[in-house]
Amino acid sequence: MPLFSYKAKDEDGNIQNGMVDGANEQLAIGALKDQGLVVIDINKKKKGFGTNVLNRVKAKDVVIFSRQFSVMISASIPVVQALKVLIDQTENISLKMVVSEIADEVNGGTKLSDALGKRKNIFNEFYVSVVRSGESSGKLDEVLNYLADEMEKDYDMMHKIKGAMIYPVFVLAGLGGVGTVMMVWVVPKLTAVISETGGELPFATKALMLVSDIMANYWYMILIAIVVIIFSFKAYGRTPVGRRHIDMIKIKMPIFGNLFQKIALVRFTRSMKTLIVGGVPISSSLKIAGDVVGNEVYKNIIEETREAVEGGASISSVFLKKKEIPNMISQMMSVGEKTGKIDVILDRVTDFYSREITNLVANLVTLMEPIIMVVMGIGVGLMVAAIIMPMYNMANQF
Repeated sequence: MPLFSYKAKDEDGNIQNGMVDGANEQLAIGALKDQGLVVIDINKKKKGFGTNVLNRVKAKDVVIFSRQFSVMISASIPVVQALKVLIDQTENISLKMVVSEIADEVNGGTKLSDALGKRKNIFNEFYVSVVRSGESSGKLDEVLNYLADEMEKDYDMMHKIKGAMIYPVFVLAGLGGVGTVMMVWVVPKLTAVISETGGELPFATKALMLVSDIMANYWYMILIAIVVIIFSFKAYGRTPVGRRHIDMIKIKMPIFGNLFQKIALVRFTRSMKTLIVGGVPISSSLKIAGDVVGNEVYKNIIEETREAVEGGASISSVFLKKKEIPNMISQMMSVGEKTGKIDVILDRVTDFYSREITNLVANLVTLMEPIIMVVMGIGVGLMVAAIIMPMYNMANQF
């Protein structure tokens, strides 16, 4: 159903702005009049560049939608009615339009999971599979509530990691900006004075002058080179081989590799647990979890595990052979399979590694501060030495 943006006046004369859905403009105006509003202006909201880019649906928007939806379903509100209420509650315009379309489709007889599955750019296969299992078991309210809980945990984890990285990224960006200004505008004036003496310049000074000259006179070529490298890197990352190589490098990195590894493992255990609790078969859960994990190396391991499970093997038997999977996970999965409590085991593993990630991020931030200071000190020291050394040599000549 189309959405209309409106400007209206309430009974007290206050101006209100908002969104309303309706089959046409007349019905939308009628719905606003039923609410006691006098319409001043109303326009149909169209999909376009502004809607798709400026109002891109973020993970946080889906988390909020899922929580509100689960609360209303738990309160025994019919699905269609809950979706219609969420149209007004949702702030993101793109998601608001999607929810309106889903409400119309469900009202027309389409399954909720099928309607969600048509919007894979917003609701991935993991989300749709959990909802479908809830529909099949008749426990949609429980499944939605559990799904909202797990999505909030995953969002909180990634939000903490991104928040912790703001400081080092900001400092490094500031250092890069200051360094660029120094090399392009300040250093050339200082080195010009030094060069006029005609004496033999130290190697450090020559190197500094060369870098400064390149940055000042060929800055456009540097920008072009950076853009080409970025686009080439992204293009290579879209290929299966390139994606695997990049993901392998990420989990092998000296400082951040352990963090990337634990993030992938937590995503696997958390999504796997959610799917199993939702009633999704083990084989299907493995396939979906492989797509959710966000790392090609682990996705291939999980796919290999799925094929082995379909052949009669256990999950732990494959994990034990993979060095990328910690022994603790393999051993605990083995216990879970033998006791029939694999969901409980996955929950324990998820909690353990979530705490590990929190501690690791805190340690990384603490470690990054002295590293940044050392790098900054070395950079400033080299620059000062390259300028001071020739001046000191000149002073000694007199």
